[in-house]
Amino acid sequence: MNVTVMPQTTCAVRARVPITLERARGRTAELVTFHDLPDAQEHIACVLPHPPGTVPLVRMHSECLTGDMLGSARCDCGPQLDEALTALADEGGVLLYLRQEGRGIGLYNKLDTYVLQDQDIDTFSANRLIGRGEDERDYRAAAAMLRALGLHRIRLLTNNPDKVAQLRALGIRVEDVVPTGVHLTPHNARYLSAKAGSGHTLALLKEAGA
Repeated sequence: MNVTVMPQTTCAVRARVPITLERARGRTAELVTFHDLPDAQEHIACVLPHPPGTVPLVRMHSECLTGDMLGSARCDCGPQLDEALTALADEGGVLLYLRQEGRGIGLYNKLDTYVLQDQDIDTFSANRLIGRGEDERDYRAAAAMLRALGLHRIRLLTNNPDKVAQLRALGIRVEDVVPTGVHLTPHNARYLSAKAGSGHTLALLKEAGA
């Protein structure tokens, strides 16, 4: 019987980048690329040194062009990215920037769902209406990136229990789950409510006024 052996993910390039953005407080990060990722996407790790002997903080952030770059108020992606970079600047750790736009459905499809959301359809239902899954992301590449970086024990910055469950199933020891803030605005209240309804841990949503 022939057995296909998948190549092991390895770090390819480590480039030092001084971060002048206020949210990262002038720290120098190391941007890391990878060979042989499971999904062949161009994911990247942003590494900020953490104290030796400590379990590093990790944020897995799915790319969101509208939120990360344009500051879209439809979602909380931009504020979550800012929050993660600030936390990593304070204590070190790793940001995995994953090319999974629109929960894995891609940018064009995500913009198609925006049209439906303008008709008062929530984000998860809109995904289904265009024939896609509510959330198509898997985190095999993220686990491979962590192993390539030599990280098998982490503290995960997230409100998404699916990220925790998938990483643990993939052999990454998530020792602590650190919740992100609830970045509520009048424009994203329904979006956050839909996330809470899908299982995201947003216990502070009511306190935030939603």
